[in-house]
Amino acid sequence: QVQLVESGGGLVQPGGSLRLSCAASGRFFRINAMGWYRQAPGKWRELVATAGSDGTTNYADFVKGRFTISRDNAKNTVYLQMNSLKPEDTAVYYCNADVMSIARTVEGLWGQGTQVTVSS
Repeated sequence: QVQLVESGGGLVQPGGSLRLSCAASGRFFRINAMGWYRQAPGKWRELVATAGSDGTTNYADFVKGRFTISRDNAKNTVYLQMNSLKPEDTAVYYCNADVMSIARTVEGLWGQGTQVTVSS
């Protein structure tokens, strides 16, 4: 069974930085796109950034210039470097990955979520 395990959330002051990590474990053929989403209280889950297996990246407008997504394919890990954090970035951040199984079927998986709180 494939699992996504996130780490790196926490409490940070406005203007500060955090780095989130998400590692995939288990047996699979390969991982296609990986990404980060977030959900604030009372709001829908929204896309933050994605990274393709070929290195292509995509960002939501509200994080452009502040957040950077990267991945280490050898470690099956995706990172989200978050700089210049704002109180409105407070949310639970979820990792997502499109995982191709040994049988060559593709399934979208979610991590358990990690809380990011930006407050003074």
